[in-house]
Amino acid sequence: MRKVVIVGRPNVGKSSLYNRLLGRRDAVVADEAGVTRDLKEAVVEGERGRFKLVDTGGLWSGDAWEPKIKEKVDRALAEADLILFLVDGRSELARADYEVADYLRKQGKPVLLVATKVDHPNHEAYLGELYGLGFGAPLATSVEHKRGLEELEEAIWERLPATDEETEVEVPPIRIAIIGRPNAGKSSLLNAILGEERVIVSEQPGTTRDSIDVELDYGGTRFVLVDTAGIRKRPETAVEHFAIQRAHRVIKEADVVVLAVDPFELGDRELKMAGEALEAGKPVILAVTKWDAVPKEEQREVRRRIREKLAHLENLPIIYTSAVSGRNIHKIFQEATRLYHKARIRFDTGDLNRWVQLWLTRTRVPNFRGKPLKIFYVTQPEVAPPLFVFFVNQPDFVTRAFENYIKNRIREDLDLRDVPFRLAWRGRRQRG
Repeated sequence: MRKVVIVGRPNVGKSSLYNRLLGRRDAVVADEAGVTRDLKEAVVEGERGRFKLVDTGGLWSGDAWEPKIKEKVDRALAEADLILFLVDGRSELARADYEVADYLRKQGKPVLLVATKVDHPNHEAYLGELYGLGFGAPLATSVEHKRGLEELEEAIWERLPATDEETEVEVPPIRIAIIGRPNAGKSSLLNAILGEERVIVSEQPGTTRDSIDVELDYGGTRFVLVDTAGIRKRPETAVEHFAIQRAHRVIKEADVVVLAVDPFELGDRELKMAGEALEAGKPVILAVTKWDAVPKEEQREVRRRIREKLAHLENLPIIYTSAVSGRNIHKIFQEATRLYHKARIRFDTGDLNRWVQLWLTRTRVPNFRGKPLKIFYVTQPEVAPPLFVFFVNQPDFVTRAFENYIKNRIREDLDLRDVPFRLAWRGRRQRG
């Protein structure tokens, strides 16, 4: 797929433009420099086709992360078909802008110079300095005031190479969200899966400051892995607050959620994060990280302690992983694929009703003042998560104990122990 990469020094509006071209707020945006550290990718689709858009970290920032940021930008540019070089159109060119310009000239790739934050036509009179960068006339844009964006999109399509991509509808990839508390090993797990340091890893909590999407093919199945910022109880900065809010949204958009569990630090927070995913109807995999750091003679006891602390999640699959050795990394894909398809099973209405008749013979049906609850039939109108709708004579007759009994029977007899599902009780429609 054709690739367009956004490049520039920090705080010139790269993530704002990325969001605008996508048509959604996908990257965290703040006035603070250095918010984006890793590569963010997403597909832009239009009448002329599609391309992959890549947001990158700020170059020549002078901070501690710059070497790693530049490594990732190097990798992105090696595959780029077009580079969007962003500069702040409201300020004088900085030394970093010239450094980035020299760097891009050495890439030998097409470059489109984009002046950002040009909120008014009068401001365009100050863009003459930008010609000195050597990339021709700059395109004046303003995300905030929606200026020049249509012209920019037109210029992008004109400069992209022709493609012979097939137009047939593709099977959507399985979206896996990797969540967990800060420093639980989420980014290390993602890097181990990819076999490269795609996401910056540090012992310092909070290194990942936004959700990072990575698409890959595993065993003939397409996946999108989403690494998220660590979810802590109280965000310490505005950037962290927005990143955590984005992580919550990623959970809702995922097909399967992988909860990274640090074997040395776990408790109520893991229960809360798993509960959020399950409440959203997402299957959850518990991936215990850093297993290589657990001495062999202690592993049995650590396993027991983990299962004890996560007893409320006993039905969820647990995988013991190591980013260092690659232990059980492949099992994450196997389990994710299995849960993805299981959450999309649609049961035949006739089979469901036969099961219900059997279940009713094995329990006492709620009875109010001599009037018993009657189940006329059950159907499954939705999947992912499965929704079972029971049509009854009186929905308010359904007790919590009876509903829990039905849930347990569905888990056991329909083999839905490890995927969330929902029940609904509806009264029979009155005639006339």
